[in-house]
Amino acid sequence: MVPLADTEFTFECHPGVECFTLCCRNVDMILYPYDIVRLKHALAIDSEEFLRSYVTLEKGDNIFFPTVKLKLTGDATRACPFLNDKGCTMYNDRPTACRTYPLERAVNRTRDQSMPDDYYFMTEHPYCLGHKENKSFTVSSWLRNQRLFEHNMMNDLWAEMDTLFSRNPWKGEGAGGEKQRLAFLVCYNIDGFRRFVEAQHLLRQFRMEKDFRRRIVAQDSELLKFGFEWLKFILAGAGSLIRK
Repeated sequence: MVPLADTEFTFECHPGVECFTLCCRNVDMILYPYDIVRLKHALAIDSEEFLRSYVTLEKGDNIFFPTVKLKLTGDATRACPFLNDKGCTMYNDRPTACRTYPLERAVNRTRDQSMPDDYYFMTEHPYCLGHKENKSFTVSSWLRNQRLFEHNMMNDLWAEMDTLFSRNPWKGEGAGGEKQRLAFLVCYNIDGFRRFVEAQHLLRQFRMEKDFRRRIVAQDSELLKFGFEWLKFILAGAGSLIRK
């Protein structure tokens, strides 16, 4: 597979394409923490309810932490639960994988880099006729068109956590121990984590700019960023947080 770099490609997905919504069935989709934040807001439900209704937990590449995947419908179509006859009902808040398609993103991280390098590759499935459409994009224009910058930034922060979890920082606790449950709460149950933060007065325990504190209180994405830093602090004694 060769990275696309600045090479143009043609693609468009719309109701007039014969395969429309076919890619929304039998899909094996990982949900990242920011995906769940966006989806539960769009549904106007608590993240705990979202996890019960729309998520399955599986063993993935990280043997020390579960992989969260979208739960498909139980009928023969095995469709995305947010699909209807007209298409995606969550389109404005659709997950990263849906936004990125037909591209795949690969990230190269090294210790001496302040920012990771990312590369994009073309994924072509035989059933997808969107490649035969005439609308042209570059990687940059596709990222803008699909509003992927926020998703990629949040997913890069999550990748740091996944790397930390792969080192088994809860060694000795076993699966489902207290620290692992806390990590899952932070990453995937943002409303539950907000309740925990408030009950434990967690924001008062660390030095931080007033503007960051206000953003944490107002926005789940900022709370998620704080949660990642807090996990680095309690699991590895690292991160940006400084206790008062």
